[in-house]
Amino acid sequence: MGPLSDPTNSSHYQHAMSELHKELRRPGIQQRVFSYAQTSPTELVRSKLSTSEIQQRALTFIPDELLKSIPENDNVYSLFQGFQATLPEVDESEHRKSHRRHDSRGRKLLADVPEEAEGPPSMAKLKKEREKLNHRLEMMGVRKNMCSTEIREIDNKISNLNSMRKIVLDRLSRLEDDELKIEHELLDLDNRVEDLQEELDDAATLGHVATPPAERDAMSETLTSETQVEADNFMSASIYEKIPSPKAKRHKLPRRKSMPIRHEHFEPGTSIKEIPAHNDMITAIDFDAPFGTMVTAALDDTVRVWDLNQGRCLGLLEGHRASVRCLQVEDNIVATGSIDASIRLWDLSKADYPQQDNYIDNPIEEDEDELVFANPEDQSQALPPSSSMEDCPIFSLEAHIGEVTALHFRGDTLVSGSADKTLRQWDLVKGRCVQTLDVLWAAAQASTTSNLNDGQWRTTGRLPDASADFVGALQCFDAALACGTADGMVRLWDLRSGQVSRSLVGHTGPVTSLQFDDVHLVTGSLDRSIRIWDLRTGSIHDAFAFDNPITSMMFDTRHIIAAAGEDVAKVYDKTDGRHWDCGAGANAVDEGIRTSIVERVRIKDGFLVEGRRNGVVGVWAC
Repeated sequence: MGPLSDPTNSSHYQHAMSELHKELRRPGIQQRVFSYAQTSPTELVRSKLSTSEIQQRALTFIPDELLKSIPENDNVYSLFQGFQATLPEVDESEHRKSHRRHDSRGRKLLADVPEEAEGPPSMAKLKKEREKLNHRLEMMGVRKNMCSTEIREIDNKISNLNSMRKIVLDRLSRLEDDELKIEHELLDLDNRVEDLQEELDDAATLGHVATPPAERDAMSETLTSETQVEADNFMSASIYEKIPSPKAKRHKLPRRKSMPIRHEHFEPGTSIKEIPAHNDMITAIDFDAPFGTMVTAALDDTVRVWDLNQGRCLGLLEGHRASVRCLQVEDNIVATGSIDASIRLWDLSKADYPQQDNYIDNPIEEDEDELVFANPEDQSQALPPSSSMEDCPIFSLEAHIGEVTALHFRGDTLVSGSADKTLRQWDLVKGRCVQTLDVLWAAAQASTTSNLNDGQWRTTGRLPDASADFVGALQCFDAALACGTADGMVRLWDLRSGQVSRSLVGHTGPVTSLQFDDVHLVTGSLDRSIRIWDLRTGSIHDAFAFDNPITSMMFDTRHIIAAAGEDVAKVYDKTDGRHWDCGAGANAVDEGIRTSIVERVRIKDGFLVEGRRNGVVGVWAC
């Protein structure tokens, strides 16, 4: 075989090259070659891979910087195991049945062939079943771990939300404090404007009646000589004391224009304030609005007015000769009933007391002219000048011959109940008694006319309680009057006729408190029960039993509050039907604190005030 010749001289090579040149002359081939020359290696790779594969590779690639900052994970199970646990479990038999349903009709004919009789399970089948159960057990453990992790995450979110809620609540408290400052500044400006207007009016009056100097000198000499002659027989010293002195500057009692709302966002049972109000047992308590004005009476023979927002005493209502047994606060008007058988009305808008701007701005700084204390208890016990409430008395109503134990006023009508076994209706415009209702006579009349025992005076089946009031509670509305007495009966009166229209029988002890709205009447008694009556039918709608006698009770739109001889106020939530305790004694056993018995309770708009035997007043969110 001879040597190989040059391949470029062969006919086959020449033919192949000519065909290649022909192909390269085609425009499509030239474009593909040109684009291939201009394409980068990355684009070449992308052209060979699908979109999903590119996404998967991009997600699986993590830079080293991110790998260094991976947080520590205490999870026992992997992400893949968690994904497996989220998949629903499908039984093989059910899967086989569903698969058979989708088979063709011809294959169903094959299924008609009888299967072999089942024999004892084989080793492989048992192992397979064991592996299956182990897998299910492992998945359940993964699911438990996932649930536990979710619960911890929810707890963290709740904790963060509670922190945010506390921050917003503090912001709301600061806003209400600033609002109070602005109202005080506005009140101060109103007083200054009023004083300046009085000065301008006085100046205008003096300028209008001014007399010439010569005539004024002559008149003064004449008056001096006449005064010297008639000084002994003109007026007595007592008359001089009654002559009004030049009008002093009186400042208005601060009345809230905007109502505080922060107590609505407190947790039920949260303590807002505790005021050492008296030195003896509190006998009566009432307030006009949340964080407004409160009036308290106690066996220390004092009646005190309080600012609930600052927790300080504004003054004393002096005039009764004995302890006050009952009182009511309505806007600026206060009515008090005393053991001295008198009823007194007071107008708090005429009160005058020193302003305490330093208490708002600098609560720790003290000044000689202002009542400012670093200790809130010292501040609450400090009394303003005795003249702060001297202009508040309106008039006194004196017709009872026994101590006044219950009263209620609405509009221009006041009804009072006394130990003299009578109810009296008063006209507050004229200041006199317009009707007297004898309870025993009305009870006898009811038993005579009806021939029933429902209306007559009856014994309660218990030993007579010397401390029980003959008239324990009453409330009036227009011409309707509800009265609870010592025989355990609740009588509904018509003030137009002075007759008992209905008697509610059910209590076995003296009635100590009652309140009604347009549908129900709620009563509390010394028989240790609270009863809810339906005013439309006169029947008992509901009743609650307690361990001790009920001494005080009141309700608002949601709660019924009662003082039942314990160191807590008994709360019944009408919305969810739940009973719970609110007061200092709720946690006293755990904290080892001795607390006093709650005697009087009042509630308005979820704002609870309770008075205790030791003279302390507690303020709570309910």
